[in-house]
Order: sequence, then structure tokens, then C-alpha cells
Amino acid sequence: MSQPADVSFPSAPALTPLCRITCEVDALVSLGPAPGGERRYVPLGGGTVRGPEMNGELVPGGVDWQVLRADGVLQIAAHYVLRLDDGSLVEVQSDGLRHGPAEVMARLASGEAVAPHEYFFRTLVRFTTGAPAWAHLNKTMAIAVGQRAARRVVLDLYRLA
Repeated sequence: MSQPADVSFPSAPALTPLCRITCEVDALVSLGPAPGGERRYVPLGGGTVRGPEMNGELVPGGVDWQVLRADGVLQIAAHYVLRLDDGSLVEVQSDGLRHGPAEVMARLASGEAVAPHEYFFRTLVRFTTGAPAWAHLNKTMAIAVGQRAARRVVLDLYRLA
């Protein structure tokens, strides 16, 4: 048996608060069992964007595609558009995972309020825009810490340095 390598890691990347996105969500639509799990989606309504770096609104019409795996983990692939206060449009792609103890996830699925520390909900967020004032977002990655309520999702985004 080999000995663990003596590996020295640099400091972890910094996370800087970017914004909070609050999104109204419509009812979940299930496509039924499929290879890899239950395929489903959630239509995204309007919402708000507030924070130290971005302010605006979420444009209705986005979609949160999901796969509920056999192990209870929900794979998330959300795609939507933000309209910032200056009118600029920013495309958002957010991929991640939501999971927790079965009883906690059942409470969440029934629409009960569940404290965010009781389950894991994280996504990696990428942006695309043609707006010159926001071009730096094309080179930005963010980590979102999510909270799911019955009819809305709240995402706290942190810029990854």
C-alpha cells in the first residue's frame, strides 16, 4: 500500500458576494422515468436580482431542467435571462445538485419551509452577454447557494476568484 503524497495546496479561491436572485417558479412537470432517473422541468417566472454587483430582474420564460436520480440526488440545469437595471440582457446557465436526508427532501417536496442548512443546494453559474458594460461577466464563474420554497427559489451568488 502506498503512502499518501505530501501535497501542498495554495490558498483556496476567494468568494465575493455578487447578487441574490429570487425567482418565482411554476409547478413541476414530470416527463416520467427515463434512463438515469426521472426527467422533469420547472418553468421559471419573473424575479429580482439584487446585490453589490448586479441589480435588475429575471425575465420570465427560463427553465430549470432536472433529473431526479435513483440515489435521491437532484441534478439541476437552469437556463434563464436577467435584465439588468441599465437594460442589458445577461444569459445565465446554472448547473448543480440538490440533496439531503430523505425526510428533509420529502418536506421540501411537499412545499414545507425547510431551513437551508438542512440540505445541500449548490450550483456553478456562468454568464454570457453582448453588453459592453457587462462583458466582464463572460469571464466570470460564480457559486450559488440555493434555497427552495414552495413557489420560489432564492440563489445567493458568489464570484469565484
